[in-house]
Amino acid sequence: MKKKLIIANLLLLLLVGIGCTKDDLSVPEELRINNFIWKGLNQYYLWQADVPNLADDRFANQDALNNFLSGYSNPTTLFNSLRVDSSIDRFSVIYSDYDVLEGILSGNTLNNGVDFGLRYKTGSSTDIFGWVRYILPNSNASTQNIQRGTIFYAVNGTPLTASNYQSLLSATTYTLNLADYDNGNITPNGQSVTLTKTQLAENPVYAINTYIQGNKKIGYLMYNGFYSQYENQLNDAFGQLKAENITHLVLDLRYNSGGSIATATRLASLITGQFTGSVFAKQQWNAKLDAYWLQNNPSSLFNYFTTTTGSGSVLNSLNLTKVYILTTKSTASASELVINGLKSYIDVIQIGDTTTGKNVGSVTLYDSPNFAKSGANPNHKYAMQPLVLKTVNADGFGDYQSGLTSTIQQLEDYGNLGVIGDATEPLLATAINQIITSGRMMQQPEKTFIYCSDSKAIEPLRSEMYIELK
Repeated sequence: MKKKLIIANLLLLLLVGIGCTKDDLSVPEELRINNFIWKGLNQYYLWQADVPNLADDRFANQDALNNFLSGYSNPTTLFNSLRVDSSIDRFSVIYSDYDVLEGILSGNTLNNGVDFGLRYKTGSSTDIFGWVRYILPNSNASTQNIQRGTIFYAVNGTPLTASNYQSLLSATTYTLNLADYDNGNITPNGQSVTLTKTQLAENPVYAINTYIQGNKKIGYLMYNGFYSQYENQLNDAFGQLKAENITHLVLDLRYNSGGSIATATRLASLITGQFTGSVFAKQQWNAKLDAYWLQNNPSSLFNYFTTTTGSGSVLNSLNLTKVYILTTKSTASASELVINGLKSYIDVIQIGDTTTGKNVGSVTLYDSPNFAKSGANPNHKYAMQPLVLKTVNADGFGDYQSGLTSTIQQLEDYGNLGVIGDATEPLLATAINQIITSGRMMQQPEKTFIYCSDSKAIEPLRSEMYIELK
């Protein structure tokens, strides 16, 4: 779903409003970043028509715009002032260093290797606890006594709350104070583990397995991020499953918060393979960009099932007509796109919790004449990641802001999380049982806890669904 598009080449023709280009010499140097922010959002922002200060006729000329921009000394303040209410736009972000932004989108982050979830303690709206979902290989955590299911209640001795967890867990080095899961009570046990973050690249293909149940071969894949540079690894994983002649697939997207729309389209094509050239998803941009594409290049609004990776390798497609997908509250954006897009073509059995509800995508905008990275202003490294499009499936459905509801509702049990990839792990066991008996047997937790956040949601970019300008 890469928009090598013609976007980059035609954008200058699209710039409307005050009748000047981004490189207008009447923009003072100290306003260049602010000018880039306004021009980019005026052109791309999905809700541009709903922000009065982004209206095409808001400013009579560049001098009037300059006067407005001069009222904001901080680019981030300007960016946030030009967004709609956070209840509508929860995900648009700006970074002062696009190297950091690009790293996060590619799965390369400052990371200690602990992927965790955060939940509210029973009866509290402020106190929270954390639990380890998985440990990244070759990380600092992989050398420590910490694993899936470990519970922590404090950082550096300070109990976690809804107001302090972001600052406590954002430090490069910190100590997790551990606890026992005592029949649903989070009981400190006096143990702790100190962790240090290093630059870490995450291969999202986390676990792969095959289970033989009678005449059925069940493939399992845990996939934790739609990172385009790992498409070959994803394709290889499907090649392994294909070589093992699996008859059913359980796709684990429980902790996958999103990523590249192009990669999501290829994952859907790997699961199927019989729908090449058919519409997987349609993009809906703001009114002026929608109108432009419809008039000049209508096909650019569609994402089609494909036969190759981004690098040109032939996809190891399975040609399935049914897939079982494991989800939680952390399943978001590109993961939801796969679920929603496939529902127009095959049976999707969703097992777990309702998903996040992120049906909108973003793009990275740089301070260059066409907003692509090539030719970016060398005097600063600001870049934006605003929401620019909504996706719908081939049936036209895309209104799942409250999340996609599971076919079989089952919450994870923090007292019995099981081992990822083991056939007895509760959610996987439910999927296998569905396949071999079509039954609804499941292991429900005795106690449940309200979702607060998770390690990926703490960094907004890790929950992005995005396209790429070239």
